[in-house]
Amino acid sequence: MAKTFREWIPEQSYLLPPSVLDWVPTDHLVHLVVNLVREQLNLDSILKSYKEERGYPPYHPVMMVALLLYSYSQAV
Repeated sequence: MAKTFREWIPEQSYLLPPSVLDWVPTDHLVHLVVNLVREQLNLDSILKSYKEERGYPPYHPVMMVALLLYSYSQAV
């Protein structure tokens, strides 16, 4: 069985702001990091390691890698 992840869709609309990405300027570093992780990095080995269905669904590994890379770039 494949592990189920919490849904992560940055383009998802909210009631008031049209999208989470609308809060960030278009030339912000976060857009580069998200695009890099989504389109350039091969995270298959990480995704394949999730096999268990027990417990609450974890955050999606693509989102976590993007968060770590952006945090490191900001010295956080």
